[in-house]
Amino acid sequence: MARDEGAQEADALAALRAEIDRLDSELLERFNARARAAEAVAEVKRRFAEAGSGDGLAFYRPEREAAVLARLRAANPGPLSDDVIAGLFREVMSACLALEAPQRVAYLGPEGTFTEQAAERHFGAFADFRPAPSITEVFRAVEAGQADFGVVPVENSTEGVVNQSLDALLATPLTIVGELELPIHQHFLLHPEASLEGLTAVWSHPQSLAQCRGWLDRHWPQLTRVPAASNGEAAAQVAKNPQLAALAGDPAQKRYGLRAEARCVEDAPDNCTRFFVLGRQAVAPSGDDRTSLVVTTKNEPGALLRVLEPFSAAGVNLLRLESRPARLGQWTYAFFVDLEGHREDEAVRGALGALERLALDLRVLGSYPRPQR
Repeated sequence: MARDEGAQEADALAALRAEIDRLDSELLERFNARARAAEAVAEVKRRFAEAGSGDGLAFYRPEREAAVLARLRAANPGPLSDDVIAGLFREVMSACLALEAPQRVAYLGPEGTFTEQAAERHFGAFADFRPAPSITEVFRAVEAGQADFGVVPVENSTEGVVNQSLDALLATPLTIVGELELPIHQHFLLHPEASLEGLTAVWSHPQSLAQCRGWLDRHWPQLTRVPAASNGEAAAQVAKNPQLAALAGDPAQKRYGLRAEARCVEDAPDNCTRFFVLGRQAVAPSGDDRTSLVVTTKNEPGALLRVLEPFSAAGVNLLRLESRPARLGQWTYAFFVDLEGHREDEAVRGALGALERLALDLRVLGSYPRPQR
């Protein structure tokens, strides 16, 4: 009897595996059919570009990708989660886009930074990723045409804005074409052969050092805290020196072969960093968008109220407001504003028109699809 049950179980498993093999073959055919369609799209775009019409060589369309992923999430019957479905199809789209025209993406390097992880999550694994030594160099690479897009950190949920990114946004001709949020988990990383007694310093990006201040105070108050240009640079230093430690994440640990002495040492367990994707072309409406802008005013009573009033009157919801000294002269201030909607939406367009008449300067930094969490 037991032998019969075993034979039935083996037959059932064989049938299920045969069905999986059949489905895999079907997926293989459909993936390649999609890739052929993407190649055909690329050819049409090239013909239009040669004729001097159409959207030129804008192969990557953020609003199109966002709409596709939103549709697939809404149509997903399970059992795979919406996030898994979005991740799978993002990689499919990344591979097909690489056939059309590989996208060159600059990011705050070196390899192993959280910004690299954010760039890969946004563009998929098949883009041409190019590390830059600083946030300023990311902007410069895209402005000079050495990269098609750039990814920079702009704000951390516990430590606030990344000032270098905001300052660069004030001066750049680039536009924001995308946004994403990445959970940040910091690990205390060591050289594989390091001894705890021999440690002298801990390296990391200043924001990461601040995010782990409490943990360091409790566990390693004796270590000198050394700011680095990025977490990846800190990890690279540790890989060369067993007397150093780094605060960095999984990408840096894997990239440089480090030992995680302690994991998830950030003081806030819901620590998250926001990133902007920068490009040279405006993004069309996706139906679920955000807009970022910078408004410059004099430092005088009522200045902030005058910035807010047009949005309130138009019924536009503001998501974020940040002020910084402007570069138009002494005692002028720039307000960075994030709001719901696209600059082409009627309500947003009306609010921007009213604000333009009140401000010393108004510049829309970009309208882009709302990030999916």
